[in-house]
Amino acid sequence: MDTRKRLLAMRRSSSFEPGPAARADSAVPPGPVCVAGAGPRCEHSLTDVHINAQLFHYEQRVRQRFAQIVGVLKQISAHQHDADFAEQAQQLAQQQLGFRLPGDLLERAWVGGLDLRRLHSHCIMSSLKLCVDEAQSEQAGWRLRLPIDDNVLRQCGYHTVDISPCADGRLQGLVPFILRMQPGPNVHVKAYAGALFDVESDIADWAQREVERLSGAIADGDRLNYLKVAAYHFSSSHPADQGCAAHGSRDRVATDAALARLDELRDAVDRSFGEGAAPDTLLIGVDTDIDALRIHLPDALGQMNPHRYIDTALLYRETLGMSPDAARARIGARIADAEGMGGPGEGQGAMHEGMRRLVASLAEANISQIEYVGHHHGGRYSVVGHDEECIVVGEAPHPLQLRNLFYYAHLDTIEEGAADLDVGIGIFNNLNLVNGLAAPVLVHFSYDSRVPGSQERSVARARQVRDAVLRRFPDLTDKGQVNCQVAVSDRRGTVWCQFIADVLPSVGH
Repeated sequence: MDTRKRLLAMRRSSSFEPGPAARADSAVPPGPVCVAGAGPRCEHSLTDVHINAQLFHYEQRVRQRFAQIVGVLKQISAHQHDADFAEQAQQLAQQQLGFRLPGDLLERAWVGGLDLRRLHSHCIMSSLKLCVDEAQSEQAGWRLRLPIDDNVLRQCGYHTVDISPCADGRLQGLVPFILRMQPGPNVHVKAYAGALFDVESDIADWAQREVERLSGAIADGDRLNYLKVAAYHFSSSHPADQGCAAHGSRDRVATDAALARLDELRDAVDRSFGEGAAPDTLLIGVDTDIDALRIHLPDALGQMNPHRYIDTALLYRETLGMSPDAARARIGARIADAEGMGGPGEGQGAMHEGMRRLVASLAEANISQIEYVGHHHGGRYSVVGHDEECIVVGEAPHPLQLRNLFYYAHLDTIEEGAADLDVGIGIFNNLNLVNGLAAPVLVHFSYDSRVPGSQERSVARARQVRDAVLRRFPDLTDKGQVNCQVAVSDRRGTVWCQFIADVLPSVGH
């Protein structure tokens, strides 16, 4: 413990001048690494072209559901004074959007006009529900083909990977797209603004899995460990205003804050359960312009440093044109170089072999995502900032993991997640409110159908959180600029995102 504290103090007291590897990184211009149409095909030998094509097809199907909402609502609005308006509106919605609209809103339109804010929120939520309902079939082509699966994680020495990305919508595709990791029961994702996860909550999650491991419920648990990952983000093209909103787009602050949380978790577990009990930790940075990674390398003591990392955008450029074997060898060499570099990033020995294997696997898998952005998005996302459709608070609907689909604030009560929710509302002030629309908020929690009363308690909690959301923003609520929908899912069954009411609750109630 004393050694770790001393190293932590040394690291935090050092300036944030980049080490040798980082200085080399900064010499490379932050332009697109691959642009569709640049030559016959900009294809890296480690890219899984088939999965990329399937992921893009899935992305397009999901995006289209939301892209057509405004156009359909404009068509409906143009007929709101027709005698058969309600019937026309329902036909248009069913045919073009795939769901019906709240009948009471349509029937009252002749009196006070059509409440387009609430209709828009309803359409966003219903489209989200469709994405959940169709996820199993729409993701079937690629979900089980993602390269980092449970078997790979176990070979690296991990029975559970718990990931806390920033709640920013640009990281919502972190697991299947950016990391190319198969979502599943052993991969947990809980997002927090700024990646500032709750240490006490994470200790409880780790302890539960530790009990399962010690009781024999986890196969080969005696040789496997728990891994906690924090993922911060930054923008290489607009670093001053499109980085992490929770940290004022300050890259240094975002990195240090996420790293400090990981250190606090390790220290807290060791203090509570004995020296050496702490789980492994890993810090990852995501350039949300191109989905490239900074993977910070732990040393032999599990300590990480802002200066000691590999940059997958650089690895992509450096290995483009190489054979698969040569590219993998170069990735391994660059990992070894970063581990052994001098200066402020120097660690206390090499990381263990399982962690090295995982880092290499993540770097290789990310090559496909870098080329995905290059080939399908012109080398850099056209919208490098926020473009989310709604806010999700509580627990995320796990079948949905796609960039900028929603802003997610993990919480059990509004009090503990107030900062995250405030960031989300701030984002939607610039996305929706300035355009006259409301901020759609899905309050979602899970229940265990095996436990009597679990569903009822989940519904009650969701309603309490919904009411607290509306009370937290009274001015917006009174103007109809925040619309909430409550939904619950059975974590042990097949019922996902079940709406508690077909109609959004009345504003202010």
